[in-house]
Amino acid sequence: MTSLWMLTGAAILGLLAATVPGRADAVQNPPPKTLRLWMGDAPGAKGSEQSDIPTITIYTPPAEKANGAAIVICPGGGYGGLADHEGKPIAEWLNTLGVTGVVLKYRLGPRYHHPVMLQDVSRALRMVRANAKEWSLDPKRIGVLGFSAGGHLASTAATHFDDGDPQAADPIDRVSSRPDVAVLVYPVITMTDPFTHSGSRHNLLGDNPTPDLIELLSNEKQVTAKTPPTFLVHTADDNVVPVENSLLFAMACHKAGVPVEVHVYEHGPHGIGLGGNDPVLSSWPVSCAKWLEFRGFLKAK
Repeated sequence: MTSLWMLTGAAILGLLAATVPGRADAVQNPPPKTLRLWMGDAPGAKGSEQSDIPTITIYTPPAEKANGAAIVICPGGGYGGLADHEGKPIAEWLNTLGVTGVVLKYRLGPRYHHPVMLQDVSRALRMVRANAKEWSLDPKRIGVLGFSAGGHLASTAATHFDDGDPQAADPIDRVSSRPDVAVLVYPVITMTDPFTHSGSRHNLLGDNPTPDLIELLSNEKQVTAKTPPTFLVHTADDNVVPVENSLLFAMACHKAGVPVEVHVYEHGPHGIGLGGNDPVLSSWPVSCAKWLEFRGFLKAK
């Protein structure tokens, strides 16, 4: 690796443009494109309002920078909302790495409950993979990234996937919903007391979930050897979603032989997004980019 002090001023500016979260490239990115996950009503739809229509918005890097990888982004919001700072800015950061960012608008509680959210993220992963050739993507480099409750949804995608139905009439349903990597940032993982986030559990599972349903969606209990390599970020003093959520998932990955990397910062509030101007917390996207590169996710087309 080239030492920073050996770089010229112009090279340092170029390095910063490639690593600083949210910094715009000199080259204009193509405009984002929003697509419905289903052409007609989504499975289980309760109406035709915008909140009933799950979508993906695709942020594509410039053609000369795109490396063929894509990551589906699940913003947080306690399964009752979608945090803006955990959507578009994340896609724009991924674009600086040459990765296509796909922001998922999934359906929310209390109007919707499981398995609707899982249907939405699974469909998003299948759609990206099914269209990989047309969208100039590598079907073997489709990841998922989620924050807070969106981290729970991303971890659900990483533990409750299937290979697709080769007999399905819809070609999208014929491909796998398994993400190739998972990035979980201050995620809700467990639905079990004392470490669950009660608001997320209520919105996802309803008023009186059965013990079996709580167990099923406590994703630290659903990790297998087929769970994709995972990168986790949390702060030790997160007072909204306890750090034990990330630690439980990391331990489950380690036990199952799943490659896992964990970054626990000593201080920091919940909902940091890309870390803002904090010199410590804003280092996680740089570490994540290095991890993605190590996993072969950022290789050239």
